[in-house]
Amino acid sequence: MTIESHPLQPFLPPQARLLMLGSFPPPKQRWCMDFFYPNRTNQMWEIFGLVFFGDSQHFVDGKTFRKEEIIKLLVEQGIAIFDTAYRVRRLRDNASDKFLEVVEKTNIPALLEQIPLCTDIVCTGQKSAETLCEDYAAPLPRPGENVPITINTNQGTPRQLLLWRMPSSSRAYPMKLEEKARFYQRILLRTP
Repeated sequence: MTIESHPLQPFLPPQARLLMLGSFPPPKQRWCMDFFYPNRTNQMWEIFGLVFFGDSQHFVDGKTFRKEEIIKLLVEQGIAIFDTAYRVRRLRDNASDKFLEVVEKTNIPALLEQIPLCTDIVCTGQKSAETLCEDYAAPLPRPGENVPITINTNQGTPRQLLLWRMPSSSRAYPMKLEEKARFYQRILLRTP
């Protein structure tokens, strides 16, 4: 089976206050834009539309998303994005986390060194949350909740952060869009 390396560079605005981590992007043929959460059926940008504008369609442009508007909002709000897996093997040709074998994890301390103001990590689903909790010996929080974690940077400096677990933004996750948005609102609109 082919090993895939992450197709995107981490999105790390220098003033980021939170780092959103998913697991890994879907296969490229499912993308509608060249950015994170690129699958048109994924609800992440609809969640962001509801949270920040009260309109799930705010970032929707027909069969794609308004990438430049998304990036502008992320920079304004101090939100960085990447994934917990850097290299994977797909056990089936789909975007499901349960059929992803992580070959190489992302170097989270290296990401945090580039965003020194970051105080929160938001896992956008169970697989990413399980990966980080395992790596940093933390209990797995329930969706919408957080646990404190300590991550040593590559330079050996400990960073205290809150690790949040959110419901998956996958349309297959059995929760209404509005309810998902209420979970995400708690961290996205949180002030330090």
